[in-house]
Amino acid sequence: MHPVGSPDARGRVALRRRDLLTGALSGAIVALASPGPRADEAAFRFGLTPVVLSNDLELLGHLRGYLESKLGSPVELVTRRTYQEITALLVSGQIHAAWICGYPYVQYKERLDLVATPSWQGKPLYQSYLIASANRVVEDWTSLRGDTHAFSDPDSNSGYLVTRALLAENRLTLDKFFARHFFTYGHRNVVRAVAARLAQSGSVDGYVWEVMRETEPDLVSRTKIVRKSEWLGFPPIAAPNSLAGDPRVARFKEALISMADDPRGLKVLGLLRLDGFEATEPSLFDAIAAKVETVRRLG
Repeated sequence: MHPVGSPDARGRVALRRRDLLTGALSGAIVALASPGPRADEAAFRFGLTPVVLSNDLELLGHLRGYLESKLGSPVELVTRRTYQEITALLVSGQIHAAWICGYPYVQYKERLDLVATPSWQGKPLYQSYLIASANRVVEDWTSLRGDTHAFSDPDSNSGYLVTRALLAENRLTLDKFFARHFFTYGHRNVVRAVAARLAQSGSVDGYVWEVMRETEPDLVSRTKIVRKSEWLGFPPIAAPNSLAGDPRVARFKEALISMADDPRGLKVLGLLRLDGFEATEPSLFDAIAAKVETVRRLG
């Protein structure tokens, strides 16, 4: 789990996948039994793109507290409005790691190291959903022709690329298929736009939609799924390869992978509705890379 225009034309990838705010709770959340971060040590900067619980200070506080206890240094949660801004900070080494998306990961794979991938419902995979208003009669995705369509971000895999690749495979373009499209810069905002009929349909992260069905059932009930994509690599956490060998990045990776073994980590995972984080191979994102190539060739 975020500018109209082609990402190919811009020549860069941006991402804003899941809306975590930077105003986290104080370091008092760190368990008293754990050593606190050294005040004189530079903060570990962790970039966040849109996550489901976008306004949840409890989540942010527990996340930062858990990471500080494991790294033994202050942790700064860094957010920006768009995917592009976080990706630029990551690739340039201005932040130590970021929770990004498979789309920018495959675009910048030569400059990034894969740290860990979240596991959801037993696997490090998720789907993109095409959604529409719940009371609308829709036979399949082709029934969305002529819609006003809501996307999450021009550099989101599930909130843009998957739908654009689907159209390209069928020799269609956005402008020829949809009457109008716009970006909401957040997956939750896509659901809200469709539920409020500001858009007739939308492209959204399936993980976000499913969690919102639990946390905001009245809102989500005003939408329905028209199409689910194939399973794709879940938005990963990556670090710039310029920081290869940095011991704090190594400790950060271990903190993620061992999160399910720590009561504080379990609290974070529960709030995120995730099973944990696991080490994965770059090949997990090959299907997303194939969609990028499809759009390049046909879109």
